[in-house]
Amino acid sequence: MNVIATATVTVAGLAAAAALAGAALPPRARAVTAGVCTAALGAAALAAGTAALGGRRWSASLPGLLPPAGIHLAVDALSGLFMAVGGAVVLAVAVYGIGYAAGHGPHGIASRGAQAVLPVFALALVLVPAAASVSTFLLLWETMALTSLLLVLAGHRAGSPARQAAVRAAGIWYAAMTHLGFVLLLAGLALFAAGAGGETFAALRAGAAGMPPLARGAVFTLVAAACASKAGAVPLHPWLPRAHPEAPGNVSALMSAAMVNLGVYGIVRTGFDLLGGGPRWWWLLVLGAGALSAVYGVLQAAVASDLKRLLSYSTSENLGLALVGVGAAGLFHATGNRAAASLALAAALLHIVNHAAFKALLFCAAGSVLRATGVRDLDRMGGLRARMPATTAFFAVAALGAVALPPGNGFFGEWLLLQSMIHGLAVPGVFTAIVLPLAVAVIALSAGLAAAVFVKALGVGFFARPRSAPAAEAAESPPTMLAGMGLLAAACAALALVPGLLGDGLSRAVAAAGLADGRPLTGGALGVRLDRLAASLSPLWVACALTAALAAVSALTRLTARRRRRGNARLWDCGGGAPTARMSYTATSFAEPLQRVFDDVLAPEQDVNVTPISESAYLVERVRYQRRVPDRIEHRLYRPFLDTVTGLGRASRRLASGSVHLYLGYGFFGLVALLLALAVGA
Repeated sequence: MNVIATATVTVAGLAAAAALAGAALPPRARAVTAGVCTAALGAAALAAGTAALGGRRWSASLPGLLPPAGIHLAVDALSGLFMAVGGAVVLAVAVYGIGYAAGHGPHGIASRGAQAVLPVFALALVLVPAAASVSTFLLLWETMALTSLLLVLAGHRAGSPARQAAVRAAGIWYAAMTHLGFVLLLAGLALFAAGAGGETFAALRAGAAGMPPLARGAVFTLVAAACASKAGAVPLHPWLPRAHPEAPGNVSALMSAAMVNLGVYGIVRTGFDLLGGGPRWWWLLVLGAGALSAVYGVLQAAVASDLKRLLSYSTSENLGLALVGVGAAGLFHATGNRAAASLALAAALLHIVNHAAFKALLFCAAGSVLRATGVRDLDRMGGLRARMPATTAFFAVAALGAVALPPGNGFFGEWLLLQSMIHGLAVPGVFTAIVLPLAVAVIALSAGLAAAVFVKALGVGFFARPRSAPAAEAAESPPTMLAGMGLLAAACAALALVPGLLGDGLSRAVAAAGLADGRPLTGGALGVRLDRLAASLSPLWVACALTAALAAVSALTRLTARRRRRGNARLWDCGGGAPTARMSYTATSFAEPLQRVFDDVLAPEQDVNVTPISESAYLVERVRYQRRVPDRIEHRLYRPFLDTVTGLGRASRRLASGSVHLYLGYGFFGLVALLLALAVGA
């Protein structure tokens, strides 16, 4: 039997076994058994994806499983890439989740319901890329959405009333946005299937060329909007900074490192493979949405003081960069430069792989901190480097990847993305002359702001003095959680040092998307060379050079210091006493300069409340200053719409007076209107 087929069957069987274990076993055995089965599920999906990246293919049709359309599955290199990424994340996070669940009560992630739903969510994550028909894709997509919603709501009965209200609000936003996306996806794919004359992906490919341009544009716009919402792209992002922080730590890691990637997969599969490419305005929309998401996401992350909210906005930024690469690939393809298109798409796919590794590790580390302290606010953290050294080290490894500096694993993907943009400037045309320099500026700006974001998170949250009792009393996470984070850290290190090992797989994935034009990347363990371009890079040698330079500076410093005599003296403190935590930078004060620079974009709100002494209006008892940075797009776009809908709903109550005669009148006039419409239409 084909290795992909064997692995896929194994994935389904392990998901069923894990769900049964989560639902039936007692609490002590539940998390361990379900976690081991889910980790094995991830390993099987990783094996299937790796085999597909190696050049193997597989397809299957099960007509009797979902009448009347049946289930259709097919795995090529593009599907394999996303299956491998999802499987690797599921594997590491499932190991992490065994210890994470042990520290929670019966109403959280350790409950029977959550432990039974989690493997189903993992199954949908790794099988969505294998769908080969409209009905199969929609079934798996909706299963992924519903199970993730249930997991976001896992903590709605735990914690304080304010915490429960926040979880419920996050669930409502997530349910509304994800099902709005599903409606758009359903409309787009239904229109596609009707125009192509079939619902399998093979029929869609065959019939796409015969569809009118207007219908093709409508299909792409609807599907791209739905997938952009799943990816957390601005302005369809409000669910992301709400749902990810309120979800349990292992669920946040799965959603932010694996689920959001499938939004990019949907755009690539539909736009390039099924529709065969399209006009430039398709890809300008994608590139524009990606650029807006990258800049807006990193700005919101820069001013956020909630650690998980900061990471959520960072997800929006990184998926925005991936969409910039996808949009640039489509733009190059539309102008006939297939080499530049292949390179840009390869860069986008590599960035997704890198993002999955470091973002899963960041959310797992944040979950470790939250489990140990119960605190998400960076202004109440500090001192965790001494209390949680392993978690601090893992967070630092992931943060180095997120800031796209060598030797972090995010560096090579963004370097490759910049190379594709710079070499794409040779493509003639006004669009490329205007758009590509702006795209380069967006990538550079987001990288610079990302450095500030993670310096703040790491410095204030882990290296500063503890600012609360929970932070000062924190304890390191259990071994299974550290093992899961260790697997992710090893993946980050491998991707940082030897990304060339992915060259052949990325080339096959790009070819499977319909952009076969040579091999965009060639290389191996020692370096990577860009096909048809005079550019090459060896991340391993860069890391060795940086290590040697650091060792040389350290040795020189030590030699110089030995020649000088040192004397111990008490630090002069101007009579004010030893420094305290209140004297150090908080996350809010660290972000203040950036906030002032981007005031017009962020539109912060501030409030000063002066409380005078009751005996005199001239003497002040207390001054309270509050400043916050709301999501401006949410307040300007969604709040007015929600207020209008709420007002219409309240006004419509007058129509329901309780009178049976009035209701009969509604039915009569509705029937008359329907008959008149039918008569006019006939």
